[in-house]
Amino acid sequence: MESIIVMEQCNKRMFIMKKIALVLFLASQLMACTEVGSEAWCTDMKEKPKGDWTANEAGDFAKHCVF
Repeated sequence: MESIIVMEQCNKRMFIMKKIALVLFLASQLMACTEVGSEAWCTDMKEKPKGDWTANEAGDFAKHCVF
């Protein structure tokens, strides 16, 4: 009987942890949704260390933010 109660508590904790993980994932995805070439994207790229840029990001930055 005690093992059933422990198992139910464990299942509740796992359910809560899954909900928290989902919320954190969705929040992180929404924060990363700046359109390439927008003012916000150009500002973010200026603040990001140049060594962390990908080749595509560097090309997009040159195309949209410099010229």
